[in-house]
Amino acid sequence: MKVLVVYYSTYGNVYKMAKLVAEGVRQVKGAEPAIRTVPELIPQSVIESQEGMKAGRQMQKDVPLVTLDDFKEAGAIAFGTPTRFGNVSAQLKNQIDQLTPLWFAGALEGKPAGIFVSTASLHGGQETTPLTLMAPLLHLGMIIVGVPYSVQELLTTQSGGTPYGPSHLAGQESKREIDLQEATVCRALGRRIAETGLLLQKKS
Repeated sequence: MKVLVVYYSTYGNVYKMAKLVAEGVRQVKGAEPAIRTVPELIPQSVIESQEGMKAGRQMQKDVPLVTLDDFKEAGAIAFGTPTRFGNVSAQLKNQIDQLTPLWFAGALEGKPAGIFVSTASLHGGQETTPLTLMAPLLHLGMIIVGVPYSVQELLTTQSGGTPYGPSHLAGQESKREIDLQEATVCRALGRRIAETGLLLQKKS
């Protein structure tokens, strides 16, 4: 079963989280991740003027852009985004808005979906962003999968990690690396959406 890990990342932090989610998917027999990104909306001139953005673009230069076929073929999907004023990034939302043909066809109904996010500050949208992103995914008929408290790191983390999905505290300069607890929660989400997807496939 293909598990789509689709994300947007400006500085590379969400991309690193996507790779960790993919690691969790690979831990489940019968599941294989496919990491895809979405089109950039920031003007190239702005990116070229910011060293952090340029480095982030270079880091992701080999990641393919997602297609409608990627969404159709996936048995489960993880969506990753930085927060923008406590909400999903315009880049990822733009991609979701283009899923209308699949919505009309019911092609995403019954597929498990998870969400992971990165913020500059601890209370900059680590909970509001997953919660607000759930609304369009529910409209698409997807089944929301979070991270249960059996993942002990949710009880001990001092940075990222919520039951609504993995999160990462990147810091004001977006340079803080993902710590061990945040990484564990990312992998846990990957395993859980893969296991859920396989379970639902067996029952269908």
